Amino acid sequence: MTEIKGWEIDPALDLVLDRTIDVPPELVWKVWTEAEHLVHWFCPKPWSVSSCELDPRPGGIFLAVMRSPEGIDMPADPGCYLEVVPNERLVWTDAMLPGYRPKENGFFTAILLLEPVDGGTRYIAIAKHKDEDGRKQHEEMGFYEGWGTVVDQLVAYAKTLS
Repeated sequence: MTEIKGWEIDPALDLVLDRTIDVPPELVWKVWTEAEHLVHWFCPKPWSVSSCELDPRPGGIFLAVMRSPEGIDMPADPGCYLEVVPNERLVWTDAMLPGYRPKENGFFTAILLLEPVDGGTRYIAIAKHKDEDGRKQHEEMGFYEGWGTVVDQLVAYAKTLS
């Protein structure tokens, strides 16, 4: 086990993307917490977000419906924000519905950590899984490539707002 900014990381269960980006934390926060911005960068292109609902407060909804290049919307259940610390930390899970209502088929909990650094933000995304199979499946689905591409898209989009 290791630790990142107070979060215990188990390499058998967790995936971590840690990068420094040249966008300030306040702008990263804005594009992560406002649906009208998240839809522009959240999926690796040519995928897109067809609908999005965000209520970034503990117990609030996190829902982003992904659309394939062929125009097919992927099934999506809403998730639930667990912790919201503006410009620093955003934690949500697909294991619960909004209002902390448990559901059976949760896959992971996401933790986004933002730290100001000279010229930008240390951007840490952690995906915590309930078991090794879930972690492996997420990695094989392209966690590192997909989440890395999405960070690049986030940066490019955020720069159009500044």
